[in-house]
Amino acid sequence: MSDPTPRLAVDPASDDQAVAEQPVSTDERRRNLTVIWMLIVAAFTVILNETIMGVAIPHLMTDLGISASDAQWLTTAFLLTMAVVIPTTGFLLQKYPTRGLYLLAMGLFTAGTLLGALAPGFEVLLVARVVQASGTAIMFPLLMTTVMELEPPQTRGRRMGSIGVVISVAPAIGPTVSGLVLSVASWRFLFVAVLPVALAVLIVGIVKMRTVNEPSHARIDLISVPLSAVAFGGVVFGLSRLGESVGEDLTLAYASFGVGIVFMALFVWRQLRLQREDRALLDLRTFRTPIFSMAVVMFVVAMMSLFGAIILLPLFTQEVLGMSVLQAGLMLLPGGLISGLLAPPVGRLYDRIGPRPLLIPGAVLIATAMLGMALSSRVDAPWWQILVSHMLMSTGLALTFTPLFSTSLGSLPEHLYSHGSATVSTLQQVAAAAGTALFVSVMTALTVAGTADGLPAAEAQATGIRTAFLIAAGIAVVGIVLAPFIRKPEDTAGGARPAAL
Repeated sequence: MSDPTPRLAVDPASDDQAVAEQPVSTDERRRNLTVIWMLIVAAFTVILNETIMGVAIPHLMTDLGISASDAQWLTTAFLLTMAVVIPTTGFLLQKYPTRGLYLLAMGLFTAGTLLGALAPGFEVLLVARVVQASGTAIMFPLLMTTVMELEPPQTRGRRMGSIGVVISVAPAIGPTVSGLVLSVASWRFLFVAVLPVALAVLIVGIVKMRTVNEPSHARIDLISVPLSAVAFGGVVFGLSRLGESVGEDLTLAYASFGVGIVFMALFVWRQLRLQREDRALLDLRTFRTPIFSMAVVMFVVAMMSLFGAIILLPLFTQEVLGMSVLQAGLMLLPGGLISGLLAPPVGRLYDRIGPRPLLIPGAVLIATAMLGMALSSRVDAPWWQILVSHMLMSTGLALTFTPLFSTSLGSLPEHLYSHGSATVSTLQQVAAAAGTALFVSVMTALTVAGTADGLPAAEAQATGIRTAFLIAAGIAVVGIVLAPFIRKPEDTAGGARPAAL
């Protein structure tokens, strides 16, 4: 056995969270790193798939003979499934072993990908997306919780930097990958291209994945599950329909959102009662930690910016500037590469200097980039202005995501890691749906109004997109306000276990 290195181990039963130094052998460190990197590769694979279908909508409408609203269900159903499954992962990560959850997640994703590749029509393709989303929903919380449990605080930032690659690069290059595939093949190859990778990750997992957690005997609250499904599913569905149905009858969207809010209140009330006995499906004591709460709000703002750009930029470049699908996808590639290249060094910097020196310039860059995109949203705009703005935004997100992940979850006691991961992942989906609904609604409403006033179609759409980016810039200012107040967990007394509400 080699020289042991210390690892921080926290006794979740202790209110004072006494920290003990426990030696970790070289073999155990090697095993832990293998598990973490397998989870990172798997998470990248499944999250890349989340945005890969967006630019394929026109192809699907033509090949399958379906309407635009039907085709949008392939994205809506994916988000909806994620919103329903993710809140349960706080319980799943405590109840079941790492290996079993990994194989379940990758098994579902691989099965859904195979089904999508073979789908004879729209209905089967929709089922395939739901199955894929079920696996995706488990993988990311599993990754974050495992990293928090295995990595000591002093090296957590560099590992979270790898997760930053997953959360920022995978969604950003999804449209690029989709554009490349669709330029030479049909939509079916979006699944065919991913299938070998998914199979390889699954097979390697069968051979190499090990259980690194200690499953508990927690019991699931059967009332909380349907409350959660209707609450988060209703909110995400309502927001998604608002973004997709501008100018149409919005009764269903408003009704779904309203029902979701009512059930959300019931879900929160029940969790507040159950967490007194440590039986909550999603423990909300995470929000008793101020740093976690502020970091989560800033994370939501950043996610809205990311998904706003992912939605609006392809529309602007294709429908206003007249670019092809491939060209539009390639416009997002440099920004994605920047995020990937910066995430690891940002993680190392976080370990050395903490979050504030990274978050403050990151938040300023995001807001500046949104403003730059707004000013560049003109019919005569040179393409490089949009490219530079997107690269600035990607730099800001790279400076933001890793510190937020590390700070938010690191501020929690160990027994709340799984619930914190589930909360962050759930809010990611809500932020994506909310950002999409807001920006697309604004864009569409102003485009319709501009066309009615006699503006050319491209100019009217540019006006709508410009206004949507201006709103995004205003939202990004929230991040600038919060950034100075977020500090490294070790500098606070936030390690104590929050009292029951």
